[in-house]
Amino acid sequence: MNDRLELMEKRYEELQELMQDPEVVMNVKLVTSYAKEARGLEDVVKLYREEKKLNDSLADLKEMKKESDPEIVAMAEEEYDNAVKRIAEIEEEIKVLLLPKDPNDEKNVIMEIRGAVGGDEANIFAGDLYRMYSKYAESKGWKIEVLDAVYSEMGGYSSIQFMVKGEGAYSFLKYESGGHRVQRVPQTESQGRIHTSVATVLVMPEAEEIDFELDMNDCRIDTFCSSGPGGQGVNTTYSAVRVTHIPTGIAVACQIHRSQHENKAAAIQLLKTRIYNQMLAEKEEKEGNTRKSLVGHGERSEKIRTYNYPQNRVTDHRIGFTINRLDVIMEGKLDLVINELINADQKAKLEAEMQ
Repeated sequence: MNDRLELMEKRYEELQELMQDPEVVMNVKLVTSYAKEARGLEDVVKLYREEKKLNDSLADLKEMKKESDPEIVAMAEEEYDNAVKRIAEIEEEIKVLLLPKDPNDEKNVIMEIRGAVGGDEANIFAGDLYRMYSKYAESKGWKIEVLDAVYSEMGGYSSIQFMVKGEGAYSFLKYESGGHRVQRVPQTESQGRIHTSVATVLVMPEAEEIDFELDMNDCRIDTFCSSGPGGQGVNTTYSAVRVTHIPTGIAVACQIHRSQHENKAAAIQLLKTRIYNQMLAEKEEKEGNTRKSLVGHGERSEKIRTYNYPQNRVTDHRIGFTINRLDVIMEGKLDLVINELINADQKAKLEAEMQ
């Protein structure tokens, strides 16, 4: 492992020099690529350098433990024990950092929430989930930009698509794809009976220019009149835009903005991300990635979590984790669940590496 760490440190230093090269600085794609690679190495290199420094200090501390002065000996023994303990901690931290990384972890994400099963109540719950993710993003210092939304007459959304911009957004939110089941007495229920409804969440890493370029010659653009809740017309001009990628058949529509230009820009951004997401899925399948992953693909049949309001309970079915703090989780304290998922994912990866 030390040989690998030495090579990583050498590459990190090389990248720092390359990013100072005037020719590289002028090449936006190249400098972006180098900066991204350097960020991926930075944490490991810092820990490796700390470990080397601590190992170098052990020899001196051993000599100090032979001194005749009891105070010096006691101090040396304490520092020696602390150094050994910290070295062991660093080794474990490095093991986790050396696990295969998702190259999309540092990206912004585009999320889509849809009411799936349960009619109006599913749409209302889709709105509740959007509020939960908005609060979570706010706690992380991330920004949210709504790309498109189809409102529901009774409240919430039949669908909403939005971007979450912030450092490492995908590394946290990628676990959210799948079916989210809610058990509660709906606002529309007059007899007080508990209903079960489902909203689906899809999380996609934002497609960047360095991932692939969308050829607009492969796209068909149609315009139409936007509409509000229940199909009520809110704009008599053709401001809504649908963009279809002819080679893949993927189509997206945006109508939330007042201008056709804004809707077109949002639709193209969403289309690029959907195409990129399909490319990633095809690559995974081609490479035969058989390791069971906690990262879902937003399938309606894949129920990943249950939100039980009468019992104030949230259960994540993938890892068998249950917590009776639904009220605070819906206020954006989602790390209570996501941290458990990250730990379980890292544990599974470590076990796979050891095998």
